Amino acid sequence: MGQPLGWGRRYLMVRPDHFRIDYVINPYMSTQDQPDPALTLKQWDSLRQAIVDAGGEVEVLAQRQDSPDMVYAMNLGLAAADGRAMLSHMRFEPRRKESLTAAEWFTGHGFQLDRTGGEGVGPHFESGDAFVFGDSLVVGYGPRTEADALKHLATGWNIRVRGLRIAHEGMYHLDLPFCPVDSTHAMVYPPAFDTASQAELAAIVPDPIVLTDDEAFAFTANSIVVNETIIMPACSPRLRAIFTDLGLRVVVLDLSEFHKGGGSARCLTNPLDFPLADITTPGGELLLPA
Repeated sequence: MGQPLGWGRRYLMVRPDHFRIDYVINPYMSTQDQPDPALTLKQWDSLRQAIVDAGGEVEVLAQRQDSPDMVYAMNLGLAAADGRAMLSHMRFEPRRKESLTAAEWFTGHGFQLDRTGGEGVGPHFESGDAFVFGDSLVVGYGPRTEADALKHLATGWNIRVRGLRIAHEGMYHLDLPFCPVDSTHAMVYPPAFDTASQAELAAIVPDPIVLTDDEAFAFTANSIVVNETIIMPACSPRLRAIFTDLGLRVVVLDLSEFHKGGGSARCLTNPLDFPLADITTPGGELLLPA
């Protein structure tokens, strides 16, 4: 059995006062299927409260009126426990205004801000593609994050980065087919990755919890672990038994309004406490699938 994750106890969330579907940038979005504002806020607050009940802390950032997807706070930037933050450089132009407000928040809360290029001009990086797991920062690339961004992360922060190439349209961020559970266990959906990355995934995760198609497309891997609680948008009986055996309390929340935009519990929450000490290496190291 693995040890508890060394992160996931402090989060940034964006209150969904202006969440709507104005454009389509993933297979789940449709401008004809708009979220209900009252239900959206109720679901968001249930997630915030579940984190607090599990012993976590939540910082809340106001949403820009011109940024309907800003509620998916996971993609605002990669924040480390040592006070560094790598600001996201969004692939799609409609989301880039979010970074202006995110930059103000990070610097205003004591973070030293970095970018994957001068003033954000450079390879795209979206922090929903990055997790500290094992001896590395595991980063998905392909649909949103570009491979060159991984070089910036490795050399800029002097850390070990392991890349996984995402090759499935419906799994456009790593937080959809990959979810760290403890130091050795992670939920994974191998079909989201190309062949070489599937082989690398098996080496990265000592104890994989392999998701079925139905589990993966119910946003199951878009879950978060807070202390001894796993907060999920869906959980099959099979997975509930696995997590219970691992000593986790399972909390399942209805976050269906946010699924209309292509995200769930993980997308709505940005960890502010990724530890870098155990993945630091002089000069950085980048490992990509063969």
